[in-house]
Amino acid sequence: MTDFRPLLLVALLSLAPVLHGQASENSIVSEIKTLRSLSAQQRPVTTIKVAQEIVALPPSPRKVQLADALAHLVTEGDQGQDAPQAVADTLAKSLTESPVAPKKNEVPMPYLDLAKLVRYAGVTAALNDPLFAKADQQLTANEADIAKADFTLKDLHNKKWTLSQLRGKIVLVNFWATWCPPCRTEMPDLDAIYTHFQSQGLVVLSISDEDAFKVGSFIAPTGYHPPVLLDPGGAVHKMFHVEGIPETYVFDRDGKLVAVAMDQRTQRQFLAMLATAGLQPQ
Repeated sequence: MTDFRPLLLVALLSLAPVLHGQASENSIVSEIKTLRSLSAQQRPVTTIKVAQEIVALPPSPRKVQLADALAHLVTEGDQGQDAPQAVADTLAKSLTESPVAPKKNEVPMPYLDLAKLVRYAGVTAALNDPLFAKADQQLTANEADIAKADFTLKDLHNKKWTLSQLRGKIVLVNFWATWCPPCRTEMPDLDAIYTHFQSQGLVVLSISDEDAFKVGSFIAPTGYHPPVLLDPGGAVHKMFHVEGIPETYVFDRDGKLVAVAMDQRTQRQFLAMLATAGLQPQ
């Protein structure tokens, strides 16, 4: 799998020597690096500020890289609608100015990231580019694959779980890893939701492609209650087209895919996803 968030910040750091002498770009890199350290109230405001700073840069491939990096981070948690929209506008403008050429007929990541913002963050984007249209088509095709996906995996206690055998229950499938900060941030909310709604037929399946010892060692002291499934080799990750984590999918009691999230969610956002499957707070 590619495009994991910790690697993103490493890539940004590597830009700094290239950007030497261009203080505004160096400043933007520094601001992006600190976004995760900000409070929930500060982060959207700072994200909008950084988006505006990127817009003011002259057209260049590096401008696209910075806008795309910001797009990866604006989907972490609930940052309202203004911040994601500002980032989408910035990325669309950057791509309009400096289109990214495809390699081996693959849609470049910035177009996919913009399409994900539009599809999953409820924003709009003005970009008249066939690669952007192709990115949306790819996401549509991926969802069609996920909607008919089935798998059997073992949990940390060697119990088998088969997705298709959970018909009649609301199933939340969450892809995560021990090294992923946004994954760790959302786990307490997933745990609380699962504990509260399990009696109403909610199943939360937390899937990792790491080895059993690493996952088990991480989970043991946390008291995390949802089943933690092991996906050695990442076959189920590939089945769900997972390219970055966390990712979350909700299936209703008929097994229909009804909600998708491409990053860390808050408890409120998880509950909104589950409401589309008919689960209501009591």
